[in-house]
Amino acid sequence: MILLGSIVNGLAIIGGSLSGIVLKNMKEQTKDTVTKGIALGVIALAIQMAIQASSFILIIISICLGGMIGEFLKIEDGMNNIGLYLERKFARGNSNFAEGFVTATLIYLIGSMGIIGAIESGVAGNHQTLFTKAVMDGFMSIMLTASLGVGVLFSAFPVVIYQGAITIFASFIVKYLPQELLDILMHEISAIGGLMILGIGLNIIKLTKIRVSNFLPSILVLIAFLFAQYYFF
Repeated sequence: MILLGSIVNGLAIIGGSLSGIVLKNMKEQTKDTVTKGIALGVIALAIQMAIQASSFILIIISICLGGMIGEFLKIEDGMNNIGLYLERKFARGNSNFAEGFVTATLIYLIGSMGIIGAIESGVAGNHQTLFTKAVMDGFMSIMLTASLGVGVLFSAFPVVIYQGAITIFASFIVKYLPQELLDILMHEISAIGGLMILGIGLNIIKLTKIRVSNFLPSILVLIAFLFAQYYFF
């Protein structure tokens, strides 16, 4: 089922939100421990993905060029500005519902993990990254719901729609690619995605503050290199 990863992600948010309603009085220390546990799992997944690369030189070149493009386009700043705009627009007054919905939606959508996972689901039917994201989002929704209310639960719907759309688009493009090229693309995209997910994990435990979103163009740079390599060299 092509949308399985996105659907599981949405159900995890709903389940976590329902649990958060019950566990409103969770201690801050417990929240911190759970968050760091999520980060360790994300780092482990990232390493597993990154070692799939057949050419680390190409991965490094792509991520550096992609990072330069991302910094020039200010992707991370743009996403943050969108978040601030939506917060001002919808999270006004004393509406905890609106604040919870907007805050949770931004957290779940703004990031590279959902994009990478959705592409993997569409291209190779591999839902591992989205399953991992589902676990992260599920635990995160417990904590968000405990502090911001039931509006967090409804953020599951834009998550499913957003990631599902990327998955369907990726699956459509796949039909026009040779199987050999497709295999190469998936290995290398998983590897470069693993590096970005590693950045997310390190950010979660506050070891670094990497602007991961600015590396998203790296995927397009890598794909361009791989297409050129396959068809012209």
